[in-house]
Order: sequence, then C-alpha cells, then structure tokens
Amino acid sequence: MFAQTGILGTGNIGKTLVLRLSQAGHDVKVANSRGPETIDPELLASGAHAVTTENALIEIAPLVARLPEETVVIDTSNYYPFRDEKIDAIERGQAESLWVAEQLGRPIAKAWNAIGSASLAKKAKPAGAFDRIAIPVAADRDHGRKVAMSLVNDTGLDAFDAGSLADSWRQQPGAPVYCTDLSYAEIGAALDAAERDRLPQRRDLGVAVMQKRLGDGTTNPDEDWGVRLVRATNM
Repeated sequence: MFAQTGILGTGNIGKTLVLRLSQAGHDVKVANSRGPETIDPELLASGAHAVTTENALIEIAPLVARLPEETVVIDTSNYYPFRDEKIDAIERGQAESLWVAEQLGRPIAKAWNAIGSASLAKKAKPAGAFDRIAIPVAADRDHGRKVAMSLVNDTGLDAFDAGSLADSWRQQPGAPVYCTDLSYAEIGAALDAAERDRLPQRRDLGVAVMQKRLGDGTTNPDEDWGVRLVRATNM
C-alpha cells in the first residue's frame, strides 16, 4: 500500500523515515522549520520532495486541524524534561501521545518513538528476516493503526499492535520496550512488564549515563552501546 506521506522535521529519525519510505515507493514530502531550500539535496535523492510548512513550528496545530479527516497523523516524539519545556500534564502521568493528540486537536497514531535513531538507520531488515527488530504502534482508530503499521513495515521493522493511546505509556522512555531492539516475539512481554511509576527514574538514569559518557544529553549513542545502556537500566 503506497501512500502520500508528509514528514515534519529533518532530525535523525525524520531523515531516516524520508529515505526509507521514499525508497519503498511512497510519495514523500518533507518539511522543516527553516524552509525547503535548507533541506539537504541528498535527502531527496530517492524521490522525496521538499515543501514548506508555512513557518511550521508555531503553526503546527492549525495546519494539522485543516487536514482531511482521513489523514493519519503519526507522532514519533518523546518527552525529556531536561531538554523540553516542562509539561505539567505529562509530569502528572498523562500518556505523552494523549497530550500530543490534545494539542493537535485530532486523533493520532504513535510509532517510531521506541527505536533509537542509529538502530532505525542501520538495522532495517527485509520482511521475514529472523532478526528483524519490532517496534510498538499505538492508535485509537483502526485506520490510523493500519496505516502506521504498514509504514513501519516499509521502514524495515516489524510493527507490533500495542493497543490504544491510553496504553502508549508502555512505549515511553524508561519502558522495557523503549530503544531495546527487541524481536516481534519479545515485544509483547516487554510491554506487559512496563511499570508506569518507574519510567521517569529509568529515563533520567539513562540520560545521566549518556551525559557522562558522551558529554551531553542530546548526542545520540551508536546503535549497540545505546541498546546495551537502555537494557541495563531496565534490569
């Protein structure tokens, strides 16, 4: 199933999604906050198109609100309070994806948030490969879930139905499924093992170790060291 796909953001995750999905045959349009002329031409080599987001970052919600009802919006983000503005609702326990859905004023799906950018870029496998990584996909609408899972599979990963957005806290930073590069057979047990009240502690422990090892909290570790770290914090 090929689809018209719009990607907002050209960070590590966004770049890989542009490349994977355009290589898979999707009509991909990509935008950032600085304008289409600033997007690296190499990112467009597989057929993606650079477009404007009408000075996107401060206008995302109104732009999304004008999209057709059948358009599937997929959230790939994660909340890190040391990096982001503190969000009281999430601090009080609201699932991150539900908070995002409230800000956008429409249903969303949650995908690609639970894999490190290095693993996403380097560990894609063809469907049926025995060591293919699986990632969770959460959504409240069947159409959104179906589209998101299809796109995940097109990026070289197995899509695992993780249920509703209300349960998507199980794939947030600090959870056993988060950035641990599990197989499809392993992912269900990892989602079940998540302990909601321990997520912030485990998330912040991982950040502290990365800051000490890499010098800051924003440099991404390589795909193997990062996975070992997150797995260790979940023991």
